[in-house]
Amino acid sequence: MEKEEEIINRVAGSVLQVFDLEDYYPEGERAGLDISGWLWEGFVLREKEFRETLKNHDWEQYNGKFVALYCSTDAIVPAWAYMLITTYLQPFAKKVVQGRAEDINIHIYQELLNNLDYSEYEGKPVIIKGCSKKAVPQEAYVMATQKLMPVARSIMFGEACSSVPLYKKR
Repeated sequence: MEKEEEIINRVAGSVLQVFDLEDYYPEGERAGLDISGWLWEGFVLREKEFRETLKNHDWEQYNGKFVALYCSTDAIVPAWAYMLITTYLQPFAKKVVQGRAEDINIHIYQELLNNLDYSEYEGKPVIIKGCSKKAVPQEAYVMATQKLMPVARSIMFGEACSSVPLYKKR
């Protein structure tokens, strides 16, 4: 009769710290707001009409959402126009950014990663977990790497069973 060997999870027992960007993914609906429809022929901002459109718009539809402001035409939109729209959105939206809907998560992650405490990773090997089920932007991985480099002993990417070494402190 053979003796069964106990399976030991070496990853669980190691000092390896997993940094999972998906853990920080903020829940909430994302919305893109294309302002081209508020421009004359999609290209010219006429201030009086523009302001009137903003006054009559239903802003409550953005309640609790992350909103990206953009213009889908090649119109030259003055900075104050986006600022003015923001004054209407601010009471309702969780966050307002200028850019496409896909840019929302980049802005959110930038803010989140800038405000994290990285002290728990001090002097430890860190693996930035890959394969997320949520829309974690590639830029967030670059930002996380930059934030972890000053504190981590080493940084890898992927899963503990198949990671790619990225950085080792000298």
